[in-house]
Amino acid sequence: MCATKPPLKIKPHEIIIKQLGVVDYFATWQAMQDFTSNRTVDTPDEIWLLQHPPVYTQGIAGKPQHLLCSNGIDVIKTDRGGQITYHGPGQLIAYLLLDMRRLKVGVRELVRRMESAVIDLLQDYHITAKGRIEAPGVYVDNAKIAALGLKIKQGYCYHGIALNIDMDLTPFSNINPCGYAGLIVTQTKDLGITDEFKVLSRQFQEKLIKNIT
Repeated sequence: MCATKPPLKIKPHEIIIKQLGVVDYFATWQAMQDFTSNRTVDTPDEIWLLQHPPVYTQGIAGKPQHLLCSNGIDVIKTDRGGQITYHGPGQLIAYLLLDMRRLKVGVRELVRRMESAVIDLLQDYHITAKGRIEAPGVYVDNAKIAALGLKIKQGYCYHGIALNIDMDLTPFSNINPCGYAGLIVTQTKDLGITDEFKVLSRQFQEKLIKNIT
């Protein structure tokens, strides 16, 4: 009888980082769904760091009235939690494709850790930020600098967190960001952070790994 190889054993906290550049939202969403549907208990977790061309995304329970007016930017109804938000060049997005059981973390704790990664990053620049229990995300003086949303499927998660770095914030004025009328949106550039996108991307990656694992 031929000996069978034992199943591949992944280190408990091994996470593969992928830098994807500027990629289409819909195609990336489909890729996340495919990855999650096909993964097994032996599949390493991954974090995808990327940017999207201009697009609005509306969460699974999103209300259409939070799009205040049409400006020609596509609106995609997606399967994450939360309401409507905007993605565009200059915004750093981290999609977390994680086995939550392997990490031994629940949804609320994972959200807190994602927020903490942004908070820790901004603290390095002497900027005080905080999360909100009633409105997930990261805020600086009541202005939102990072939005997040997740999809949980059979103990695996996908989607993630978006950090505004150096982007055109105008499209946010055409929506109630994350469902909150009058919510102010900010970015690292407007807070006086001059480090370029690549530098902040690398630092954010390190903060995510530290907080998640």
